[in-house]
Amino acid sequence: MTNIKNHVQLIGRLGAEPQIKILENGNKLAKFTIAINNMYTNKQGEKVKNTQWHNVITWGALANITERLLHKGVQVTIDGKLLNRQYTDKTGITHTNTEIVANELFVHYPKNNV
Repeated sequence: MTNIKNHVQLIGRLGAEPQIKILENGNKLAKFTIAINNMYTNKQGEKVKNTQWHNVITWGALANITERLLHKGVQVTIDGKLLNRQYTDKTGITHTNTEIVANELFVHYPKNNV
């Protein structure tokens, strides 16, 4: 367990088409969001759906796979690590952004009704 210091595994659906960028150094970057729906029963006995959105990034060869295989609505398993970034906007306000840097993807394709 000591080797697992920053490990995240999520299953969700893409909320939009991935954004692909090629940086000045030639590296490819893909950014996308996944939605994860959780259901629970509130005090009134009603089923409530809670959707959480997560930002995911992939680099290099995995960004190529992201570009080819991932599209809005596709279900995917993400294996990676958390990355927190801070930046200051033009008005001087500091923001914190949390992303998952994926190192593995597993795309869930629907089964054909044969």
